[in-house]
Amino acid sequence: MFLATPLARYASWLHTAWPAGKVERLPEVREDGTTRVPGVRVVGDLTGVPLLKLAVDSGARSILALCAEPSFTSARGQDEQTLDVAIIGGGVAGIAAALEAQAQGLRFCVYEATMPFGTVHGFPRGKPIFTYPTELEAAGHLALTATVKEALVDELESQRRAAGIEPVLASVDRVEHVGGALRVCFGERRGEALRAPVRALRVIIAIGRSGNYRKIGCPGETLDKVMHRLLDPTEYDGKDVLVVGGGDSALESAVALHGAGARVTLSHRGTSFQRAKPENVAAVEAQPGIQRRFQSSVLEIGADEVRLKTPEGEQRLPNQLVFAMIGREAPLDFFRRSGIPIRGEWTARTYASFAAFVATCWFVYLWKAGSELNAYFSAHRLFPFNLPERIGDSALGHALGVSLRQPGFYYSLLYSLVIVVFGLRRIRRRNTPYVTLQTRSLMLVQVVPLFLLPYLVLPTLGYLGAFDTGLGRSLADALFPSCGYDYGREYWRAFGLVLAWPLFFWNAMNGQPLTAWLIISGIQTFVVIPLIVWRWGKGAYCGWICSCGALAETLGDDQRHKMPHGRVWNRLNLVGQAILLWASLLLVARTATWVTPGSALGRLGARFVDATFYAHAWYDYYHLVDIFLAGILGVGVYFWFSGRAWCRFACPLAALMHVYARLGNFRIFAEKKKCISCGVCTAVCHQGIDVMSFANRGEPMADPECVRCSACVQSCPTGVLSFGRVAANGPVLDRILASPVQRREGRHHLRVIQ
Repeated sequence: MFLATPLARYASWLHTAWPAGKVERLPEVREDGTTRVPGVRVVGDLTGVPLLKLAVDSGARSILALCAEPSFTSARGQDEQTLDVAIIGGGVAGIAAALEAQAQGLRFCVYEATMPFGTVHGFPRGKPIFTYPTELEAAGHLALTATVKEALVDELESQRRAAGIEPVLASVDRVEHVGGALRVCFGERRGEALRAPVRALRVIIAIGRSGNYRKIGCPGETLDKVMHRLLDPTEYDGKDVLVVGGGDSALESAVALHGAGARVTLSHRGTSFQRAKPENVAAVEAQPGIQRRFQSSVLEIGADEVRLKTPEGEQRLPNQLVFAMIGREAPLDFFRRSGIPIRGEWTARTYASFAAFVATCWFVYLWKAGSELNAYFSAHRLFPFNLPERIGDSALGHALGVSLRQPGFYYSLLYSLVIVVFGLRRIRRRNTPYVTLQTRSLMLVQVVPLFLLPYLVLPTLGYLGAFDTGLGRSLADALFPSCGYDYGREYWRAFGLVLAWPLFFWNAMNGQPLTAWLIISGIQTFVVIPLIVWRWGKGAYCGWICSCGALAETLGDDQRHKMPHGRVWNRLNLVGQAILLWASLLLVARTATWVTPGSALGRLGARFVDATFYAHAWYDYYHLVDIFLAGILGVGVYFWFSGRAWCRFACPLAALMHVYARLGNFRIFAEKKKCISCGVCTAVCHQGIDVMSFANRGEPMADPECVRCSACVQSCPTGVLSFGRVAANGPVLDRILASPVQRREGRHHLRVIQ
């Protein structure tokens, strides 16, 4: 009890006080818009970015892409009853696709459930229109030049009518893959007979991600008085209105309604308006007439009143209208019925593949890690222990022969190859100077000091006699003690030149103190790393040097969106703090056995080390942390929970660097006026950071989890984010350009943002 409050404050200071917004669930869509269902493409903001210009571009390019498919061009015209392409959705992306299909001479039809450009029609009166990215020339024939809602509607409708495109009013229930074509199946519409399915060679889904309004989840929310969008606030003068929500839409609606003469109560389940823009929060706070109810929820909506649950108890408020401004969610059921998976949803196949991969990682790591499985392979002369002990008479041949008999050699070789291959792929995909330099650094560190040095360079020098006399022997004795296995010296300890304590703990946990390694580890962990983290952030090590980070940023580049977000997961970040404490106690205990081996303290330390480090049971440090968490789960969860699960939740060195990072001056800055709250920055964060919450408020992002991978900076469609430092005279941004948008806009020399 005495420690509860300090520990809670420490946890809050380090991890749990940061924003923890979740990522919206969307269908699995590849970068080119294709899906797991052959012939079905998704365009518009369901691909992840709700920008009008990008919606136009993706719609037009989807038609150009399918026209370039040989299988499509050869199948056209063979069946008059089959459309070339069915376009589901008559919004900006759908009409852009229709215009391009018309230009390409395709047989197409647009199906729309409500009205063309329904989302744009639903914008509030006079809403400003921003056409980011400003430098992008969208493909296709749909122009966007208007700057306010009404003018945009007129502009879009005039182009649609001029082209003669009239969507068919129909509600599409699902898309089926039948034979060599696709079948569009319809749902029932009120007052109409069920429409017969339509066959099409290709289907483009352009329905947007604002398909279904989120529900409050209380009795009475189906009443006609409950609305989900505000068109004209002047209609509600003198009425009692409840606005539910805590985001920008809710706050903007509350201010507009209050300004129009309504009596407004704003109900939000959170303790503050954490995800809303500061100007909207300030606007609400400037209106004392808006009654704010934090930590409240709607219990029931009646004809003349609403019941709220608040910290003070139940409250009944007179009410004539309820605006549920809690957002929308993509029409996920439509995608499920169409066989298109949803990001993050697990099926029986998912569980089976996950279990199989983890089992494979278990086998490989135990085969490599000097475990009972490794001993079994050695005793029965199974691969690689059945290979000859040397290749030829040269020193290199001798070193290579010994290395080829070690499972660790193959593990490190595969590790290095994966990092190099996927690193080159990442450089081609991301193509910014920052990513190129960072990835090359990761590849170089992995290949040279973590593979070539311990497995080829040092053994070859040893067989050449470089460590037999003089300074060479003194260095080797200090760093690579003699042993009775492998090369005759423990060259594997060279991993400690890069992997610092407590990530690589063997050099500090030796039976006899290795003074040189203790000095090196101490300088690394308590001098060099704090300095670089203070100057460049935790990512200076995790994102540029560490082998775990190297695999995550290369092989894991496609998996970063799978990192879970939310407050529960933020609390799990503290697992690393517990492991750091465990590692520290082990080091103290081991030190006691060196300093006072015969004393009671030394004997106690020896018993603690034996019980929790060398116990050869799954509850000791070696098996639980090194083998299971770092080796097996750390890699095993890559394709389901992103490549940074070990780094984020359990790595003890990362846990120590979190403390350093909280005291450092590295930040990610946001130009909040350009933030469109699309959530892409949060979705692509390998570490589960709610970057959008910081960007929305224009606050420097200081979450210590950040590994400076640049994914958020690079993926931001409006170029909002930049790396920088907090300095006495203001933040000074890095000179390495990380944002493609900023690069295209000519911001090669980043300015100081005051």
